[in-house]
Formats: sequence, C-alpha cells, structure tokens
Amino acid sequence: MTQAVANETILTGEAIARRIDDLATLSDDPECLTRLTLRPAHRKAAGRVSQWMREAGLDVRIDGLGTVVGRYASADPGAPTLLIGSHIDTVRDAGRYDGNFGVIAGIAALDEINRTGVKLPFDIEVLAFGDEEGVRFASTLTGSRAAAGVFNPAALDDLDATGQSRREALLSFGVDPDHAEGEARNPARTIGYVELHIEQGPILEANNLPIGIVTAINGGIRAEIEARGESGHAGTQPMNMRRDALTATAELMLAVEAIARAQTHVVATVGRVEALRGATNTIPGHVRMSLDIRSPDDSLRNAAMLDVRSAMARIGAARGVSFKLETNYEMPATPCDLTLMSQLEESIRRLGQTPFYLPSGAGHDAMSFRGILPVAMIFTRCRAGISHNPLEFASPADMEVSTRVLYDFILSLGKQP
Repeated sequence: MTQAVANETILTGEAIARRIDDLATLSDDPECLTRLTLRPAHRKAAGRVSQWMREAGLDVRIDGLGTVVGRYASADPGAPTLLIGSHIDTVRDAGRYDGNFGVIAGIAALDEINRTGVKLPFDIEVLAFGDEEGVRFASTLTGSRAAAGVFNPAALDDLDATGQSRREALLSFGVDPDHAEGEARNPARTIGYVELHIEQGPILEANNLPIGIVTAINGGIRAEIEARGESGHAGTQPMNMRRDALTATAELMLAVEAIARAQTHVVATVGRVEALRGATNTIPGHVRMSLDIRSPDDSLRNAAMLDVRSAMARIGAARGVSFKLETNYEMPATPCDLTLMSQLEESIRRLGQTPFYLPSGAGHDAMSFRGILPVAMIFTRCRAGISHNPLEFASPADMEVSTRVLYDFILSLGKQP
C-alpha cells in the first residue's frame, strides 16, 4: 500500500469542494452536468476517483459492474472490513453534490488516516458506485446490490433508449460483467456499510443544523391507477348524469394528499395524470395516474395504501367510475443500525455538534444492504433542500463537519472490541 503523496490534510471543506467542482466538469452534456451510468463521462469520473484513492494510499480496482473500489488494508490479513460508499452517476441536468460528496468524503477520511499513520484493526473499502440514479436502464442499484450479494444477472440484459444492453455497456466501459456475482461481501467478515449524503430535503436547514443521523430510509410503493367512466359530448350531457373519469381522478388525488397529511411519517405524490384520447369538448372517460407512497415505517405505508384503495371504492361508487390499481414497484424501508447510530452520535457530540435524527425520504445505495449488513447514514445540510437540480448546494463548512464526523467515527470504531 502506497503512502499519501501530499503532507497536508485534504480533510477540509475547501479541499472537498474543489474535488466536487472537479468531478462536475466531467459530463456527457456540455451545457449541464449529466453523467449517466457507464457513459464516457462516468468512465472519466471513475478514473479521477481512482487517482484520488491511490493518492490517499488505497489499493484500487474497478469491479464487474463499474464500481470503483479503494481498499485500505490493516496489518491483520484476517481482519473484517468496513464499507463506506456512495455514487458518482447523476440524473440529467444534475446538481454536483448528490452522491459525489459521499465518495469524496470517504476518500478524504481515509487520506487523513493514511497521512497520520493511524493503525486500525479492520480493513476499509471506499465504494464509488455508478448506478444509483436509475436513469439509463430500468433496473438500478446494481453495484451496491452486487456488493450485498443480491444482484440479479437479468439486469445485464436491460436495454437503454438506444437499444444497448447493460452487458454491452459494461464491456465498453472496460470491465467484465461475468464477474459481477463474485462481488458479494461476506456478512460475517463485514462490519457494516456507512454512507454520507446531502439531505436532499429542508429539515436540517429548518433546524439550523449542519448534520443529521438517518434513522431509516423510506420504503416506497409505486403504482398506476386507471379510472374508467364514460366519454360523452361536453355540451349535451347533464352534469348529474356524467361518469367523468377525470373529475373522479381529481377527487382521488385530493384524497391521496389528505391520507398522507394525516400521518407524520408518510408522503404521497401523484406525479403524472393522463386523460386518454381527451378533447376540449369531450367528457373524459379513461384516465391514468401515477401514485408514489413512501414512509420509513412499512406498516404506515401499507396502511396508507389501504386507505387509498378505500378512497377509490368510495369515489368510484359515488361517481359511477371504476378504478383499477396495479403496483409496479415496491421496496421495504431500510432501518439503520442502532449501534452504529449511537457511535455516530458520540462522534457528533465530540465535535461539538448537536445530534439530530431524521428519516431519509430519498432512496440510496444503502438500501441494497437491508437485512444483510448493519447500515448507517450521515446527512449533510443542503441549501433550501434542493437536489437533482443545478442549484443543489452544500457549504464547505457543513461538508467538513460531516467528513470529520466520519473520520472520528472510524477512529472510535477502531477502539471498539
């Protein structure tokens, strides 16, 4: 294992911000930051991250799914491993902090450990996943799923919009996808998975806090709801005789909002509504809408879905409209590990900060390790809660606080039995 090149610490907000800005120049769109999985910009970003890992004293490889793996080995060849990870792919027209900050922070913490010569009783791997956003292919989280041992090889046959398969894209990226199933970490030899991430929400800012401890990652369910009434002439059909599928859907949308508002830890969204074969002078007879319900508590999410079904039956009967709901995605909530959360709280207190707990409304690579490894997440305040947007911003000061908490957490973990 090589020694870090620089003698000065990069465990500062300014150094972290410079690296985030550096990665933001690597885009497949010259007008905005767009770095989709396995595209040329992702390959360049993987190379840049590999370089930083080597400078931090890590042994580096890129696995069969395009994940950059930087390993800091202890002196004990039989030592367990702590995983630290996040992602370096983005959405289209993205912000620069989502995912990238967590990877850079992990490297910075390891660089400081290497620079100061700290000896740890466990190995550490920093994982830069490249498939978290799920923009290019239908499946997602393939890198973290492989590390967790739950990768589905069928994902290699997924096609992007151009007809290229994930397998072909991986080969073009320069890796061998046939090795993907061999990436599973042994839970018996793995301490856990820790991820730093910007909050992507307004809670920390509202509480004037730079950092928070995640309690759970929301489970989610997505569905398509179809409403069928009867189309008719807009001028000749009396209002009390109509079976308007669109107004029934509008009432259902308000019911969905009310159901979520009635629960503290449930959010629900109708993001798309379509009146099929609609016209200005025609009563809508066939409507589709999307539904997204999330909660850190699966029982609350399931109860909300039952309430939505009840609303569908009530509204449909009153308006002469039939509703049909078809689920197309479901992911259980990922609770974070109580022991790791407690150790993060101690690190936060040692750095003079106030511990604050909150759930994650967004999905993360950490979800792949649910029920397999202990999981912990640190959230960093982001301005106005804006994310997936070029206005996304986390201050250097807040990023430094979070990275120093990670560094302290690693050192304190090294003192545990």
